Amino acid sequence: MELRLEPELAAKVEQWSAETGRPAGELVEDAITGYFSEIEELRETLDRRYDEIVSGKVQPVDGPEAVRLIKERAAARRKSIA
Repeated sequence: MELRLEPELAAKVEQWSAETGRPAGELVEDAITGYFSEIEELRETLDRRYDEIVSGKVQPVDGPEAVRLIKERAAARRKSIA
């Protein structure tokens, strides 16, 4: 497979290749592999959470309530550290 990169990105890859001593193709392959691994993990998490909501195991929280809970937990953590 042949990839065409924008000049700016190609320059970054070449720079990383020079700095690390690794071939540019190897760096690109590692980056793409990592990207797809992260996407797969995210998709599995989203599927699992969706299944938990549909089954009733987990109740969804609306946006403002989620922000309130996060702020409460952060404040509690700050108090426990101080």
